[in-house]
Amino acid sequence: MVSRSHDYVLSHEGPGALLLDAAESTFSDAVQEKVWRVAADLSRFSGVLETVPGMNNLMVVFDPLVADDMALSQAIRGLWEEADLQLPPGRIVDVPVIYGGEDGIDLADFALAKAMPVEEIIRRHTAPLYSVAAVGAMPGFVYLSGLDPVLAAPRLANPRNGVPKGSVIIGGTQAGIMPVTAPSGWHILGRTSLDLFDPHRARPAYFKPGDRIRFVPELSQ
Repeated sequence: MVSRSHDYVLSHEGPGALLLDAAESTFSDAVQEKVWRVAADLSRFSGVLETVPGMNNLMVVFDPLVADDMALSQAIRGLWEEADLQLPPGRIVDVPVIYGGEDGIDLADFALAKAMPVEEIIRRHTAPLYSVAAVGAMPGFVYLSGLDPVLAAPRLANPRNGVPKGSVIIGGTQAGIMPVTAPSGWHILGRTSLDLFDPHRARPAYFKPGDRIRFVPELSQ
Protein backbone atom coordinates (compact mmCIF):
# COMPACT_ATOMS: atom_id res chain seq x y z
CA MET A 1 0.00 0.00 0.00
CA VAL A 2 1.28 3.45 -0.95
CA SER A 3 -0.55 6.64 0.01
CA ARG A 4 0.57 9.89 -1.58
CA SER A 5 -0.06 13.45 -0.50
CA HIS A 6 1.29 16.72 -1.83
CA ASP A 7 4.21 16.66 0.61
CA TYR A 8 4.76 13.03 1.67
CA VAL A 9 4.45 9.37 0.72
CA LEU A 10 3.22 6.75 3.21
CA SER A 11 4.07 3.14 2.38
CA HIS A 12 4.22 -0.33 3.97
CA GLU A 13 7.69 -1.70 4.65
CA GLY A 14 6.68 -5.27 5.43
CA PRO A 15 3.75 -6.44 7.59
CA GLY A 16 4.82 -4.49 10.70
CA ALA A 17 6.24 -1.19 9.52
CA LEU A 18 5.11 2.01 7.81
CA LEU A 19 7.39 4.61 6.26
CA LEU A 20 6.39 8.25 6.01
CA ASP A 21 8.75 9.89 3.51
CA ALA A 22 8.61 13.67 3.17
CA ALA A 23 12.11 14.09 1.75
CA GLU A 24 12.54 16.38 -1.24
CA SER A 25 15.66 17.45 -3.12
CA THR A 26 16.98 19.45 -0.16
CA PHE A 27 16.74 18.84 3.58
CA SER A 28 14.13 20.91 5.43
CA ASP A 29 14.42 21.75 9.15
CA ALA A 30 10.68 22.53 9.26
CA VAL A 31 9.84 19.07 7.87
CA GLN A 32 12.23 17.49 10.36
CA GLU A 33 10.43 19.18 13.25
CA LYS A 34 7.17 17.64 12.01
CA VAL A 35 8.91 14.24 11.88
CA TRP A 36 9.97 14.61 15.54
CA ARG A 37 6.50 15.70 16.63
CA VAL A 38 4.70 12.86 14.84
CA ALA A 39 7.25 10.34 16.19
CA ALA A 40 6.62 11.54 19.74
CA ASP A 41 2.83 11.42 19.34
CA LEU A 42 2.84 7.96 17.72
CA SER A 43 5.00 6.43 20.45
CA ARG A 44 1.96 6.55 22.73
CA PHE A 45 -0.28 4.54 20.35
CA SER A 46 -1.19 0.99 21.34
CA GLY A 47 0.78 -1.53 19.29
CA VAL A 48 3.47 0.91 18.16
CA LEU A 49 6.81 -0.66 19.08
CA GLU A 50 9.23 1.98 17.83
CA THR A 51 9.34 5.26 15.93
CA VAL A 52 12.60 5.96 14.09
CA PRO A 53 13.10 9.48 12.73
CA GLY A 54 15.31 9.68 9.64
CA MET A 55 16.27 12.62 7.47
CA ASN A 56 12.84 14.06 6.59
CA ASN A 57 11.30 10.60 6.99
CA LEU A 58 9.86 8.43 9.76
CA MET A 59 9.76 4.66 10.17
CA VAL A 60 6.95 3.38 12.40
CA VAL A 61 7.36 -0.21 13.63
CA PHE A 62 4.23 -1.82 15.05
CA ASP A 63 2.79 -5.15 16.18
CA PRO A 64 0.25 -6.13 13.48
CA LEU A 65 -1.55 -8.34 16.01
CA VAL A 66 -2.26 -5.30 18.18
CA ALA A 67 -2.41 -2.31 15.84
CA ASP A 68 -4.59 -2.22 12.74
CA ASP A 69 -2.44 -0.98 9.87
CA MET A 70 -5.24 0.95 8.17
CA ALA A 71 -6.19 2.73 11.39
CA LEU A 72 -2.55 3.46 12.12
CA SER A 73 -2.04 4.81 8.59
CA GLN A 74 -5.00 7.12 9.08
CA ALA A 75 -3.59 8.26 12.42
CA ILE A 76 -0.21 9.02 10.85
CA ARG A 77 -1.85 11.08 8.11
CA GLY A 78 -3.90 13.01 10.65
CA LEU A 79 -0.97 13.69 12.94
CA TRP A 80 1.16 14.83 10.01
CA GLU A 81 -1.46 17.30 8.82
CA GLU A 82 -2.02 18.68 12.32
CA ALA A 83 1.55 18.53 13.68
CA ASP A 84 2.32 21.39 16.07
CA LEU A 85 5.86 22.66 15.48
CA GLN A 86 6.11 24.29 18.90
CA LEU A 87 8.44 21.64 20.31
CA PRO A 88 10.28 22.00 23.61
CA PRO A 89 13.83 23.16 22.83
CA GLY A 90 16.48 20.45 22.94
CA ARG A 91 19.69 20.70 24.92
CA ILE A 92 22.50 22.89 23.66
CA VAL A 93 25.79 21.02 24.05
CA ASP A 94 29.28 22.39 23.44
CA VAL A 95 31.40 19.74 21.72
CA PRO A 96 35.17 20.27 22.06
CA VAL A 97 37.09 19.53 18.84
CA ILE A 98 40.78 19.20 18.07
CA TYR A 99 41.07 20.24 14.41
CA GLY A 100 43.67 19.07 11.91
CA GLY A 101 46.85 17.04 12.32
CA GLU A 102 46.42 13.36 13.15
CA ASP A 103 42.96 14.11 14.53
CA GLY A 104 41.71 15.77 11.34
CA ILE A 105 43.63 14.16 8.50
CA ASP A 106 41.48 15.66 5.74
CA LEU A 107 41.43 19.26 6.98
CA ALA A 108 44.41 20.56 4.99
CA ASP A 109 43.27 18.99 1.71
CA PHE A 110 39.69 20.05 2.40
CA ALA A 111 40.82 23.66 2.83
CA LEU A 112 42.90 23.43 -0.35
CA ALA A 113 39.92 22.11 -2.32
CA LYS A 114 37.79 24.98 -1.00
CA ALA A 115 40.55 27.54 -1.73
CA MET A 116 40.35 28.76 1.86
CA PRO A 117 42.81 28.97 4.74
CA VAL A 118 42.43 26.21 7.31
CA GLU A 119 41.48 28.86 9.87
CA GLU A 120 38.52 29.93 7.71
CA ILE A 121 37.30 26.33 7.41
CA ILE A 122 37.41 26.01 11.19
CA ARG A 123 35.67 29.37 11.66
CA ARG A 124 32.84 28.39 9.32
CA HIS A 125 32.55 24.92 10.86
CA THR A 126 32.26 26.26 14.41
CA ALA A 127 29.94 29.19 13.60
CA PRO A 128 26.54 27.43 13.31
CA LEU A 129 24.34 26.04 16.05
CA TYR A 130 23.70 22.59 14.57
CA SER A 131 20.55 20.57 15.09
CA VAL A 132 20.54 16.81 15.64
CA ALA A 133 18.19 15.92 12.80
CA ALA A 134 18.39 12.16 13.29
CA VAL A 135 20.35 9.50 15.18
CA GLY A 136 21.15 6.33 13.27
CA ALA A 137 23.32 4.53 10.69
CA MET A 138 25.33 3.23 13.66
CA PRO A 139 24.64 3.44 17.41
CA GLY A 140 24.75 7.09 18.50
CA PHE A 141 25.69 8.56 15.12
CA VAL A 142 24.28 12.08 14.69
CA TYR A 143 23.15 13.58 11.40
CA LEU A 144 23.53 17.32 11.90
CA SER A 145 21.72 20.02 9.95
CA GLY A 146 22.98 23.60 9.85
CA LEU A 147 26.28 23.15 8.01
CA ASP A 148 27.48 26.26 6.16
CA PRO A 149 26.62 25.47 2.50
CA VAL A 150 30.10 26.62 1.48
CA LEU A 151 31.53 23.62 3.36
CA ALA A 152 29.32 21.04 1.61
CA ALA A 153 31.45 18.45 -0.17
CA PRO A 154 30.87 15.11 -1.94
CA ARG A 155 31.87 12.05 0.00
CA LEU A 156 35.21 10.41 -0.72
CA ALA A 157 35.32 8.23 -3.83
CA ASN A 158 37.00 5.49 -1.77
CA PRO A 159 35.62 5.21 1.78
CA ARG A 160 38.02 4.40 4.60
CA ASN A 161 37.65 1.09 6.40
CA GLY A 162 38.11 2.54 9.87
CA VAL A 163 37.31 6.18 10.68
CA PRO A 164 38.22 6.64 14.36
CA LYS A 165 35.67 7.07 17.11
CA GLY A 166 35.11 10.75 17.87
CA SER A 167 35.97 11.93 14.36
CA VAL A 168 34.16 15.15 13.43
CA ILE A 169 33.18 14.78 9.79
CA ILE A 170 31.44 16.30 6.78
CA GLY A 171 29.58 14.38 4.07
CA GLY A 172 27.50 16.14 1.44
CA THR A 173 25.50 18.91 3.11
CA GLN A 174 25.67 17.38 6.59
CA ALA A 175 28.03 17.32 9.52
CA GLY A 176 28.42 14.35 11.84
CA ILE A 177 30.40 12.72 14.63
CA MET A 178 31.59 9.11 14.65
CA PRO A 179 30.38 7.33 17.81
CA VAL A 180 32.52 4.25 17.10
CA THR A 181 35.36 3.35 14.77
CA ALA A 182 33.71 2.26 11.52
CA PRO A 183 33.93 2.61 7.72
CA SER A 184 32.98 6.01 6.28
CA GLY A 185 33.50 8.14 3.20
CA TRP A 186 33.02 11.44 5.02
CA HIS A 187 35.81 14.02 5.36
CA ILE A 188 37.59 14.05 8.74
CA LEU A 189 38.18 17.60 10.02
CA GLY A 190 38.91 16.88 13.67
CA ARG A 191 38.17 14.75 16.70
CA THR A 192 36.21 15.11 19.93
CA SER A 193 36.72 13.29 23.21
CA LEU A 194 32.94 13.27 23.85
CA ASP A 195 31.61 9.71 24.10
CA LEU A 196 28.50 9.57 21.91
CA PHE A 197 27.51 5.99 22.72
CA ASP A 198 27.87 3.92 25.86
CA PRO A 199 25.65 0.80 26.21
CA HIS A 200 26.05 0.97 30.00
CA ARG A 201 24.46 4.42 30.33
CA ALA A 202 20.77 4.78 31.17
CA ARG A 203 20.43 6.47 27.77
CA PRO A 204 23.17 4.86 25.63
CA ALA A 205 23.07 7.47 22.83
CA TYR A 206 24.34 10.79 24.19
CA PHE A 207 22.26 12.90 21.79
CA LYS A 208 18.64 12.67 20.72
CA PRO A 209 16.80 14.33 17.82
CA GLY A 210 16.17 18.00 18.55
CA ASP A 211 19.33 18.49 20.60
CA ARG A 212 21.64 21.21 19.35
CA ILE A 213 25.42 21.19 19.04
CA ARG A 214 28.05 23.88 19.02
CA PHE A 215 31.57 22.83 17.98
CA VAL A 216 34.27 24.49 20.08
CA PRO A 217 37.93 24.47 18.93
CA GLU A 218 40.33 22.92 21.40
CA LEU A 219 44.13 22.99 21.34
CA SER A 220 45.93 19.70 20.78
CA GLN A 221 47.64 18.27 23.85
